[in-house]
Amino acid sequence: MLTNLAFAQGKDVIYSDGSASLKGYYAKAQGSKGKVPGVVIIHAWMGLDDHAKHSADKLSKLGYNALAADIYGENSRPKDRQEAAKMSSYYKNNPAIYQSRIKAALQQLIQLGADPDKIVVMGYCFGGTGALEAARGELPVAGVVSFHGGLGKDTSRANALIKPKVLVLHGADDPYVPESEIKNFQKEMRDGKADWQMVYYGNAVHAFTEERAGNDNSKGAAYNEKAAKRSWEALIVFLKEVFGA
Repeated sequence: MLTNLAFAQGKDVIYSDGSASLKGYYAKAQGSKGKVPGVVIIHAWMGLDDHAKHSADKLSKLGYNALAADIYGENSRPKDRQEAAKMSSYYKNNPAIYQSRIKAALQQLIQLGADPDKIVVMGYCFGGTGALEAARGELPVAGVVSFHGGLGKDTSRANALIKPKVLVLHGADDPYVPESEIKNFQKEMRDGKADWQMVYYGNAVHAFTEERAGNDNSKGAAYNEKAAKRSWEALIVFLKEVFGA
């Protein structure tokens, strides 16, 4: 069910995962007819925000159907960083539930006209972890992209076959992703025989695509204009490769 609340290019969309009501943001591909490739965008830990919505708008201008998903729920938004940490940790520690929320977004995007065989999941920070969970959960996606996301998973979970193409866009100085987590992730990709890429951006810390993060790297999370631009360009190249130019 769609509402008529306009943001920029798109509009809000209400969908569900079981009994949970979710409120995402959908931007339809401009200048395209019929089924076209689709991109699900997963928000950072504070919930669906303008950053994710703007990404959907930009992707729609490039000819993709884009849905900025809602993981937490229509009436569930963290009030502060402490609450965001608690909520995001819940989904990270319950990957099956996280994957179910992502699957609901995929199904909604397909209902809205995306080609079910040409879908990529991308995400920022917490959402970057979600993109990787889409691959780990064997969701029907062609590729996944993590922007400054957490790379780890519970060590009790076995490394499985990774079918979608994987792109990780990572701040070289990100203090929130330890070297041990990076090594375990890379081993997971090798064990899973994945087609994967990991790009490091120098002088970039966590949240390097987020303008509202400021530009003080000493805080551990900060915007980096070069890294933001370069990582977006890397995304576009990846989408063309996955979907076909």
